[in-house]
Amino acid sequence: MSILITGSTGFLGQTLVKYLPNYSITTIGRTNANIIANLATQIPQLQKTDLVIHAAGKAHIVPKTQAEKQDFFDVNVTGTQNLLTALEENLPQAFLFISSVAVYGLSKGILIKENAPLNAQDPYGRSKIQAEEIITNWCQKHKVICTILRLPLLVGENPPGNLGAMIKGIKKGYYFNIAGGLAKKSMVMAIDVALCIEKVALIGGIYNLTEGYHPNFKELSNHIATQLGRKLPFNIPNWIAQLLANIGDVLGKKSPFNSYKLSKIKADLTFDDSKARKTFGWNPRKVLESFKVS
Repeated sequence: MSILITGSTGFLGQTLVKYLPNYSITTIGRTNANIIANLATQIPQLQKTDLVIHAAGKAHIVPKTQAEKQDFFDVNVTGTQNLLTALEENLPQAFLFISSVAVYGLSKGILIKENAPLNAQDPYGRSKIQAEEIITNWCQKHKVICTILRLPLLVGENPPGNLGAMIKGIKKGYYFNIAGGLAKKSMVMAIDVALCIEKVALIGGIYNLTEGYHPNFKELSNHIATQLGRKLPFNIPNWIAQLLANIGDVLGKKSPFNSYKLSKIKADLTFDDSKARKTFGWNPRKVLESFKVS
């Protein structure tokens, strides 16, 4: 099978390239790729390929300006459309899109299923919704097998985003849990996402992928601290956290912490992956048993 991978220099993209070694892989990206192209502004020339894995995308920042908000749509929506236009010259057999649980637009919930409404209001979540719609319609039109993987927090070596910030905070001694750190959050090992591609790509469908246990902040931070040989993270009691949140409410945009952010930190947010387990035998490893921190 020949595979075209976008976003191969990203966190998940690097894992895909590493754990799909038995295939003929071509990468496309702005740098360090077989095909150099900025999909947000270019329609590249592509050769025939069996499977396209579209992992490129903009994430991991909170936009502060209109230009930063627009960048999500330029990369995640226009970039997707340009890729699909390029593929029309030589249609693949299958197209797999790396999406996100952010499309649901939820800050709390237990075992949310794939048929939940897509209510994201933030630029990242909305851009992912639009990309999913474009891909689904395009695949139906051209009779291409369509797979969409909605991923929660990705775990692996040198992770970006919130998990990377947690590791850095624990290393330097300034990370702390809030209200016991008992909120459960879905996550998944990047290696397991890579290893399921071969099965799911030729089946098609939309799937949440999680590791099934949904660790809480306390469990995850203690796991990281123990591996790093650091003290277990300090806990800020709920009453102190609420006091700080109230102050943040008064300060408004000047404050990075408020009651809304506190409610998100304290709320469980987990996703149901039973569809993947039933459809293609999804059986991932547990994060607290597998995640090695360097």
